[in-house]
Amino acid sequence: MKALRTYAGAVLLIVAVLLIPLDMAQAATAAEINASVDAVLARFRSGVKGSTELLRIAKGVLVFPNVIKAGAGIGGEYGEGALRIGGKTTAYYSFASASIGLQLGIQKKDIIIVFLQDQALRDFRASEGWQIGVDGSVVLVDVGVQGSIDTTKLNRPIVGFVIGQKGLMYNLTLEGSKITQIQPR
Repeated sequence: MKALRTYAGAVLLIVAVLLIPLDMAQAATAAEINASVDAVLARFRSGVKGSTELLRIAKGVLVFPNVIKAGAGIGGEYGEGALRIGGKTTAYYSFASASIGLQLGIQKKDIIIVFLQDQALRDFRASEGWQIGVDGSVVLVDVGVQGSIDTTKLNRPIVGFVIGQKGLMYNLTLEGSKITQIQPR
């Protein structure tokens, strides 16, 4: 039992070190978050056909650039982003989750969550802490090899995209992730 606790403690320490690089130990500034969000949306528009139309009809777009996921049996992920309505940032949020199970590695990705219905956006904004799969369901859209979106086939209130994956890790899901409003420095 003592060996198991030692192993679990070591794994948690490694995960913590991997998730909080020294230059990210403090929250990002609003300007840093906005610049990263702009870059992610520009890559999304240029790399995925139909994305400009999707973003145009969206009621709100929540973007988390550079979400880092790390794990060795026990894992976690964290990122900071912004909610844009009408192309303007209205609030800042953190994205966090923890998991236990078969996982090993580290991964960096960008997450885009698109609110296609006013009620879904209102429910999200009214929450104190919004958990994917509990407070709202996000359907992950696979743009596939062709890299295109058909907006006429998106019939869900909230859709999500995970792009720019770098690193090796299995298990692509947003379920159980918690999104909480933050005040950047």
